[in-house]
Amino acid sequence: MSGEGRPVPRPLQGIRVLEMGQLMAGPFAGTILAYFGAEVIKIEPPGSGDPVRAWRLMENGTSLWWSSLGRNKKCITMDLRREEGRALARRLAEKCDVVLENFRPGTMEKWGLGPEDVRRNNPGVVYARVSGYGQTGPYSGKPGYASVCEGVGGFRYVTGFPDRPPVRPNLSLGDSLAGLHAAFGIVMALYARDAREQPVRRRGQTIDVALYETVFNMMESLLPEYDRLGVVREREGARLTGIVPSNTYLCKDGQHVIIGGNGDSIYKRLMRAAGRPDMADDPRFATNADRVKHEALVDGAISAWTATRTAAEVVEVLEKAEVPVGRLYSAADIAADPHYQARGMFEEVRVGGRPLKVPAIPPKLSDTPGGTDWPGPPVGAHNREVLGGLLGLSDHEIDELTANGVI
Repeated sequence: MSGEGRPVPRPLQGIRVLEMGQLMAGPFAGTILAYFGAEVIKIEPPGSGDPVRAWRLMENGTSLWWSSLGRNKKCITMDLRREEGRALARRLAEKCDVVLENFRPGTMEKWGLGPEDVRRNNPGVVYARVSGYGQTGPYSGKPGYASVCEGVGGFRYVTGFPDRPPVRPNLSLGDSLAGLHAAFGIVMALYARDAREQPVRRRGQTIDVALYETVFNMMESLLPEYDRLGVVREREGARLTGIVPSNTYLCKDGQHVIIGGNGDSIYKRLMRAAGRPDMADDPRFATNADRVKHEALVDGAISAWTATRTAAEVVEVLEKAEVPVGRLYSAADIAADPHYQARGMFEEVRVGGRPLKVPAIPPKLSDTPGGTDWPGPPVGAHNREVLGGLLGLSDHEIDELTANGVI
């Protein structure tokens, strides 16, 4: 934990962000921006706040996930379904560099909080929008859950084993990818606004992030292979289509290792280390294209060898041979790993009077690194600071808004 007295500047220091949205995609973008120094003011509905506060594993009535996702944010409450709440949000938006929202397209315009509404009094605002299918097109009005968008984006189709139904990783991957793209887009838009000489008053731009598109952006050569050759990439289990050997192999202790032996010279070192010099020097396996034709033979030989060794033994042998190899880490493995620790990938906050590890957020910047100052705060923890300090409301006005359920 870096602490609020940290003397090292952060790259987004001086940038103020108004986050309106909930759960994962938009809020994850806000978390990244806050980690690297932006003042992120998060609006939540009065009462229970963001639903993620009640998701997954809980302690003292609050999700442990919230400690990480809500870090460094100033949390205020505001009922955006009431005009009094929307009026306050408009006033806040006028004082921000960035507005970040992830409601269904059309919602913000209906509330008078869309990009053009905000730009009437704040032409320089960067307005980032995260939704399932984007702000335009025939699907734009559909609800955009990451699970569905991972399917539409092509990811789910290629995930799993060829003789079984598609599977999902036990993560909201589409949401996280959308959040990363949104944060990247915001930083680019701020650079375009601030880092160039402009003949007219600075004007912000609108960023349209669609979950299915951020998933599609990860799909490598999927489209050109289909367009030119008519090839549809299918599920391959733990293998990677057209790359051999690159698979997950079972060891005699029941653990799995991942081996990436697809470079031609690496393949030879791998097979010699596995006691198969005959396959190392066989011209049938000389290049990746050759090995693809004989994938079953290559993987069968490697599997037969790993079945006679523990995972630790396989890793030791192959690392000596300079072959990329590694075990599949669980959360327990990650927490105990010396490399994670040496790289500073764990930060500590105090939650409920006890220390709690949260993940550091890459990338690592040499001169202006990010850091965690506080965990996700209670609902409405910063109401008085933000509404009083930024909007100039008196304690009496804030008390009235609270009593009337506006905040």
